[in-house]
Amino acid sequence: MALKQISSSRCFGGLQKVFEHDSVELKCKMRFAVYLPPKAESGKCPALYWLSGLTCTEQNFITKSGFQQAASEHGLVVIAPDTSPRGCNIKGEDDSWDFGTGAGFYVNATEDPWKTNYRMYSYVTEELPQLINANFPVDPQRMSIFGHSMGGHGALICALKNPGKYKSVSAFAPICNPVLCSWGKKAFNGYLGPDQSKWKAYDATCLVTSYSGSQIDILIDQGKDDEFLSKEQLLPDNFIAACTEKKIPVVFRLQEGYDHSYYFIATFITDHIRHHAKYLNA
Repeated sequence: MALKQISSSRCFGGLQKVFEHDSVELKCKMRFAVYLPPKAESGKCPALYWLSGLTCTEQNFITKSGFQQAASEHGLVVIAPDTSPRGCNIKGEDDSWDFGTGAGFYVNATEDPWKTNYRMYSYVTEELPQLINANFPVDPQRMSIFGHSMGGHGALICALKNPGKYKSVSAFAPICNPVLCSWGKKAFNGYLGPDQSKWKAYDATCLVTSYSGSQIDILIDQGKDDEFLSKEQLLPDNFIAACTEKKIPVVFRLQEGYDHSYYFIATFITDHIRHHAKYLNA
């Protein structure tokens, strides 16, 4: 699979790069960012995948979060894909900010006209890791995942649907129970159809109730002043209750005064990098 380098910048002794490739799953050109720490010059490093939120590209996280310093110190390769296919010429793909372009919701669509291209779940769990493993100095056995908002939802479902695949998972303000919030209902109805029983396969709270895999420790940070928390788009209490019932360890930190933005993410990103490094470098 040919990779085309779009950019490369020195950052905390490592390299922040962006690549483009032709995706088999999504049937379009896709970009992803990859940070290579100094340790990657001399050996294989663990891989940490970041999934971004609604409207984002691969750029938001790498330019706003400031993760590179901690990733450099802990020797982690950090990969940040785009949030949806692009330029597929599907009618309606650019009509709204919370569905279609920039809003793939990390599902494999089953409905026309989305099912041909909108396969972000398979892209982030299968195609992209295979691409990274084949082209960069990473250890395929040491992989973790985290994300924000829609991407926090993506990180949680990827970990819960694939026991043992990821060493750790964390999220900033994740959409925890999408079958019950308006963002999720709109996306799932469009991508997966009206049968709500199919939606549960991509809902972290529903997945926890049937989880029987290896133990996974979950870290979640949530801003207390997040407008989407008060608008009941995120519903973390439902997820925490399900985890408590299943005795799945979750550290949930409600951060006073913080909102849904990258200022919030930048404040606590080092804690999340440390959380993953603890498991990836064990």
